[in-house]
Order: sequence, then structure tokens, then C-alpha cells
Amino acid sequence: MMLPERVRLVEVGPRDGLQNETQPISLEDKVRLVNDLTDTGLDYIEVGSFVSPKWVPQMAGSSDLFLKISKRAGITYSALTPNMMGFEAALNVGVKEIAIFAAASESFSQRNINCSINESLQRFKPVMEAARQHGISVRGYVSCVLGCPYEGDITPDQVLSVARELIDMGCREISLGDTIGIGTPGAVRTLIGKLSQEIPCDRLAVHFHDTYGQALANIYAALLEGVSVVDSSVAGLGGCPYATGASGNVATEDVLYMLNGLGIQTGVDLSRLIAAGQRICEVLGRDTGSRVAKAFK
Repeated sequence: MMLPERVRLVEVGPRDGLQNETQPISLEDKVRLVNDLTDTGLDYIEVGSFVSPKWVPQMAGSSDLFLKISKRAGITYSALTPNMMGFEAALNVGVKEIAIFAAASESFSQRNINCSINESLQRFKPVMEAARQHGISVRGYVSCVLGCPYEGDITPDQVLSVARELIDMGCREISLGDTIGIGTPGAVRTLIGKLSQEIPCDRLAVHFHDTYGQALANIYAALLEGVSVVDSSVAGLGGCPYATGASGNVATEDVLYMLNGLGIQTGVDLSRLIAAGQRICEVLGRDTGSRVAKAFK
């Protein structure tokens, strides 16, 4: 299959990238990060998560964040809303797209959200119904699509079962997450090949962690299978607290550099993206996780 002419980059840094940071990050710094990312030409930014601050302290203040960022026409500013309380909070600040999440692994679902896969899907039904009533689109995440830290291998059939449920519930798109970064290109092509028999590739996205250094190769494999939406995090920020040893998300800068080299259009400015990553890394007091950003210094 030919590579797509254009790829949409879904920037998850402000949410997935920052949610597990232990040091305080000011509202002003979060606002600046989102505004910096807006200036890069990205057209999809996952801004925050409307969850209990007891469980995810770093996402406290997502309502204030949505109210303070400088929104630009044509850009989707989304949020994670796992329950009705979160949905209502998002609705109150004008969020136009939300995300829900499930796992392809029963063990991971229990460790992550303390319920079975089926129970998690049932919990989302009132959120989906409310989203329909208010004209809000919903994106679905499926984690552990290529392996689980507790169960090991996950079959494509397991992933398809959950993805199909989310599509049937009304999700417009399914993001396939390699939560522990264990996937390889062959496994990615097998997975996408299986799912695309029932779910069109234009409703699939990929979300890779770079634990084994395979993220870019895995993205390329997904592109060859017809996927044209890629999740990534500026400066490679983020990881998974429930997956020991999982490194950060693949860096948006590195993905963009590869796509530019392939002649694939994104509409994103690499130099501005690198600058956005460097600024948030200065706030965090660490070096960027992007190899491209390091090379451009």
C-alpha cells in the first residue's frame, strides 16, 4: 500500500505528557505550552483530563486551562472525560471533542481503572449518550494493543473486540496504544490488517511508546497499512504509571522529521515545535526526549 499524502498529528503532550509529572507545573506554564503548540500549525491538541485530582493531581485545573488558552479556528482542543462528572465539567468550558479509554487486557483494565473491560465500556454509555445529545464527538483509546505488562501477548482479536465495541458506541476514531512500547513493525502490520477488515483505516490512529526504540518504525508500518493519524507528545514527554519501565511517548519532533523526509504533509512547523518542546523542558528542568530537537541544538 502507498503511503498517505497527508498525516494528522494528534498532540497529546499537555495531557498524556504531563499527567504523571510529580513536580508542580503552573497553570501559566500549561497555558503557554498549549499556545506554543497552537502556533506550530498542529490542528489537534489534547489539552487536559477531567478526572479526580485525587488520582491524577497534575490534571487539576483543566477547566481553568481550557478557559485561558488562546483557541484558534480549525484546531480541535480535546480532553479526556472518563465519567459523567468529567463530561459535565468539560461541557461547561466549551470542550468540543472528548476521549474515553479502554484496555485490550483484562489485567491492565483492573490495575488501571479497577474494573473489567466490559464494566469500563458500560460506564461510558451515559457519557456517549450525553455527547450525542450535545453534538460532541468522541475519540476512543485502546491500551495494551501489542502487549500487556501483566498478561504478556495480546491478540489482534482481543483488540478488535474492544475497538468494535467503542465504534458501535459512537466513537468516531480509535487510537491504538502500545502502552509498554513492546511492538515491532511486523506485529503492527498484522494488527492493523486484522482491524481494517472491520474498521476502516480512516477511523484508526496509532499511539506508540518508544520503550524498545521501535516507535518510528512502528508508525511507518502503520502508514503502510493505510493509517494516517498519529498520536505523539512534544519532547517525548509522558509514560504510563501502570506499566513499569515504559518510556515516554514518541516525540512529535521525531515523527514530524520522519514525515517531512517521506514527503508527507502535516502543516506543522518543525522549528516552532522544537522551540515549544524546549520551553516546557526548561520548566521541567530536564533535557528533551526528542533526538531531532537535540540534533538541532
